[in-house]
Amino acid sequence: MKNNKGLQFRLIVFNFLEFAVWGAYLISMGTYLFKHGMAHQIGWFYSIQGIVSLFMPALMGIVADRWIQAQKLQSICHFLAGAFMIAAGWYGLQSGANVQFGTLFTLYTLSVAFFMPTIALTNSVAFNALVKEGMDTVKDFPPIRVFGTVGFIAAEWSVDLLGIQASPLQFIMSGGLSLLMAGYSLTLPACEVKKVEGDVDLVEALGLKAFALFKQKKMALFFIFSMLLGMCLQVTNSYANPYITSFGEIEEFANTFGVQHANILISISQICEALCILAIPFFLKRFGIKNVMLMAMFAWVFRFGFFGAGDPGMPGVILFVLSCVVYGFAFDFFNISGALYVDQETEPAQRSSAQGLFMMMTNGLGATIGTLSAQAIVNRLVNAQEVVAQGPMAIWDGWKESWYIFAGFALVVAVSFWIFFPKTPVNPNVEVKH
Repeated sequence: MKNNKGLQFRLIVFNFLEFAVWGAYLISMGTYLFKHGMAHQIGWFYSIQGIVSLFMPALMGIVADRWIQAQKLQSICHFLAGAFMIAAGWYGLQSGANVQFGTLFTLYTLSVAFFMPTIALTNSVAFNALVKEGMDTVKDFPPIRVFGTVGFIAAEWSVDLLGIQASPLQFIMSGGLSLLMAGYSLTLPACEVKKVEGDVDLVEALGLKAFALFKQKKMALFFIFSMLLGMCLQVTNSYANPYITSFGEIEEFANTFGVQHANILISISQICEALCILAIPFFLKRFGIKNVMLMAMFAWVFRFGFFGAGDPGMPGVILFVLSCVVYGFAFDFFNISGALYVDQETEPAQRSSAQGLFMMMTNGLGATIGTLSAQAIVNRLVNAQEVVAQGPMAIWDGWKESWYIFAGFALVVAVSFWIFFPKTPVNPNVEVKH
């Protein structure tokens, strides 16, 4: 019998580094932008991830399938992503308080455009390596993938403990990890490319043919609700850190743990996200897919509501912690149960494109529209000159109103889903695919 421990460890490092690249800036970037004159543009930095995700992963997938081995393409993408991210960080350091949105956003966008495809490529490279060793991807991959979340948290904590949450050094850290990943990717087992004759069908590759599923009422409803819920995905990534650190302007909260270590406090969300995956099989078997998706929607209501009602002091910080705890249910329960619903309700020939459409509606269209909408609300209630002129307490009131608006939106989506979405049977023998 083969000893696969060495390969498992290599793939653990692979996943750890992949998500550490993301964790180095995703949660804390909003605070840097907020404190360097770009509070009104935070939404653009987060929504661009959704915009490039509409096409870049599919295009890079075509390249990996037909021309360049996936592990080599992974290396190229990480090299370019790392180089542009380091350039963004270096520009931020050199510019100081005079950093310009146009230059920083351009460098950041180029980095993100090459980073987002690497998430899917990481899975492809890992699956290829596991299959070559005769291992079971369904059984052996999830314990490896969990270390991706561990990597995200480790980078998140490092940025916090190094005191660079409001510094462009976080971009340089991310870029350095990306360059490390570029080299490490080349050490993994080679992936095959398919020598296929004929032209590349971009319509099919981008998953656009799956839009035919909208002809089915239940699938149309599912994808519409997927987009609506996707509008919640990046809101707290964009604004939770700036919100919590803004309490530093209020004397009562200035020295609290949450204000001083916002990233560590928010990391409870990622910890609970990892733990909630373990609970999904029980909930699906006990309550069925619709009810699990409904639980996720109501969890978003509490996610936003607890943020609005809490503060970094005692006992208010308990509500912040509860917000982070329910995030695991909000994020995992819909993503995994939704993917399973797509798998069960579509024909085998449509499943891959249908899954792509599910991701496009949630992480692409939904996340982009939601982040830009959240930006408009925060700019009106928090960043408006008349609000800022009134001082920290008025700003806090603006934040609270913003969070309650987000919670209200999630509540409307949840109730509408409960009323209009058809019931799904409870299947005690359901198999959860992570």
